[in-house]
Amino acid sequence: MTRPLIAIPARFSATTSALRYAAEVSARALIEAVWRAGGEPASIHPADGDAAARLARFDGVLLPGGGDLAPHRYGATTTHHSVYDVDDLQDTFDLQVARACLDLGLPLLAVCRGMQVVNVALGGTLEQDMGGPEHEHRHLVHPVAIRPGTLLEQATGAEKADASCYHHQRVERPGRGLTVTATAADGTVEGLELPGARAWFTAVQWHPEDTAHEDPAQQGLFDALVRVSRARL
Repeated sequence: MTRPLIAIPARFSATTSALRYAAEVSARALIEAVWRAGGEPASIHPADGDAAARLARFDGVLLPGGGDLAPHRYGATTTHHSVYDVDDLQDTFDLQVARACLDLGLPLLAVCRGMQVVNVALGGTLEQDMGGPEHEHRHLVHPVAIRPGTLLEQATGAEKADASCYHHQRVERPGRGLTVTATAADGTVEGLELPGARAWFTAVQWHPEDTAHEDPAQQGLFDALVRVSRARL
């Protein structure tokens, strides 16, 4: 069976152990989760230009995690000291990808930074820092409550899931049309969807790839992305 082609925007990396210079990378766990689901993962280079035209050849898109978005992207006039790994080209490209997927009707799964990118692309805002180490969700696995009847609930097959998190920022105000599909006990928005979207789209604040190899609920997100992408073949 032909594998649907899943675009994954690469992340810039200053160093890697296997290369002498700066690199573009994708998390291996993400790649393997897409492959297990039956997809053909393909890294795409972040560059200026027409992202929509470049995405037209793909069957689905996975917008992954990464560093922080520049606060000016969502209207902030100051930058918290904890904001890290901001890259203007990465921000520009990711925002173009998010908008192109929604405009073209391409299936889209957005993870961690990816969810924040979609939120900002639709006019939402972010809390730049959740309140320091005692409040942030880094190196943390915690339960999230999933709203019944959502695409997220359908994909995971659960109304509660154990989420592997690594983030110090969170959604402050959801973007236009977005609805909250999952929350943590502290009120953090853990999932977003866009009712009426032209294609399948769901977003999670956590990293499902961390535990997808052993947790069917997490692997279910990648399975769902590949399933709806295959329908486009």
